Order: sequence, then structure tokens, then C-alpha cells
Amino acid sequence: MKKATTLAALAVAVLFAFSLASCQKQDTSALGRIKKAGKIIVGTNAGYPPYEFHKNVDGKDQIVGFDIEIGKEIAKDLGVQLEIKDMAFDGLLAALNAGTIDFVLAGMTPTDERKKSTDFSNVYYTAVQSVIVLAADKDKIKDFAYFEGKGIGAQKGTIQVDLAKKYMPKAKELKELGKITDLVLELRSKRVAGIIVEKPVADAYASKNPDLAVSAITFPAEEESGSAAAVKQGNKDLVDAINKTLDRLTAAKAVEGYVAAANDMIE
Repeated sequence: MKKATTLAALAVAVLFAFSLASCQKQDTSALGRIKKAGKIIVGTNAGYPPYEFHKNVDGKDQIVGFDIEIGKEIAKDLGVQLEIKDMAFDGLLAALNAGTIDFVLAGMTPTDERKKSTDFSNVYYTAVQSVIVLAADKDKIKDFAYFEGKGIGAQKGTIQVDLAKKYMPKAKELKELGKITDLVLELRSKRVAGIIVEKPVADAYASKNPDLAVSAITFPAEEESGSAAAVKQGNKDLVDAINKTLDRLTAAKAVEGYVAAANDMIE
């Protein structure tokens, strides 16, 4: 009887240890950790209107844009607060893997190269690529050959860098900078003849700056880019939760409304 009691006690102890380990494992999952903290941290690069940009709201500098509205909905569905971290675009995935942010919303395209080290949500927005040029030069530009012997700009770490190399291989220089605003200064100083960005971004800058325009150049259809949320690899529970929110927003056609509202906010 004593032996049976000992074995029973041992079995209970093993079961308890197993249950405790399971709970600890669940608590250390990305989703469990976020819910326990009561907040989810999104990394972004807030110089990319209408996706994300700085705006003075009621006397305070705030980061707004349609990516931010999507982030708010993700946080709401998780029952937590949204914290925004603004950083260089080419540092976002490093911050994600280091655990300083929980996910990325920054108009990021889920390329095959990025998928090697990062998990992505479903695509929530797709845009074609465009080239911002000086308004005075717009009518001179008929095709990519215009940029032979001239500088071309693209944001560092983006797919636009690859597009520049592919479609403007004879450009005098490919200038990669971290901020679109800095590239615009390069364009105005005529150190580059154009800046490759997604069309909503090109339209945003051109609509608020009379000296800038969107060229008539079009990239092939396969060069359209889709934006998705990036999550540290191996966190399927968080990806699934984000996709659930995105599916809801897509069904309600809410993203289109966020894009329109963000365009109205651009100064």
C-alpha cells in the first residue's frame, strides 16, 4: 500500500511539473507575453505618407496614417494598448528579431528574402510603383532611359532599391537614404533625377508640393508590391491573431477608408 501511495504521489508530481511547464511555455509565447504586458509594440518608419507620418494633432506631434489605424485595430482585438516606435526602415527587422518591437507595420513587402528570417501576415494593401520627379521635368520623361547618366533615389532597405538596379542599371548613381524627406532634398538639389516609391506615397508628396510630380513611367504589373505585417519567426499565434483582424478589416473594406482619411491628413 505504501509503495502504491508513493507511486501515486510521484505520478501527481510529474503531472504537476508537466502542467507547470506547459503554462510557462504558453506564458512565454509572443501572444501570451503581449496580453500579459497589456500592450503591443509596433515598429514603423514614420516618413512614408499616407502609410505612416508625423502630424501635429491638438498641439502634439503624433504618428498617424493608415498603417497606424490598422495597428490600433489589431491592438483593440487583442485587448491591449498600441505603442508605436519610430525607427529607420532598414533597422525594423533587426529590432523585431531582437525583441524590442512585437511586429512591423511600415508598408513592408513580404519578399522571398525577408521570409527567410521573418514571418508575415496576409497582404492587406497593394500598390503599384511610381517615380517622384521635379514637376519641371515631368514631360521630358518618357521611359526608364531618361535616367541613364543621372542619379536615382530609393529608401534604404526597400524593394525600391532592387527596382532601381533592375530598371535603371545605367543610372549614374543609386542613392540610398533612410528617409524619403532626405531623398526629396536630393531631388530638389538635382543630385538625383527621381525617387522610386509606391504610388500612394508619390501622390502624397506631389499633392502637397507643387514643385514635385509623379512621372508617367509605369513598372510592369509583376512589380506591384503588397504590404504585410512582419512578425518574429516562429510566432504563429501572433500571425494568426493579426490575420484575424486583417480579415475583418478586408471584409468591411475598412483599409480603403483608412487610406482616404490618411490622405486628407497630409499637410
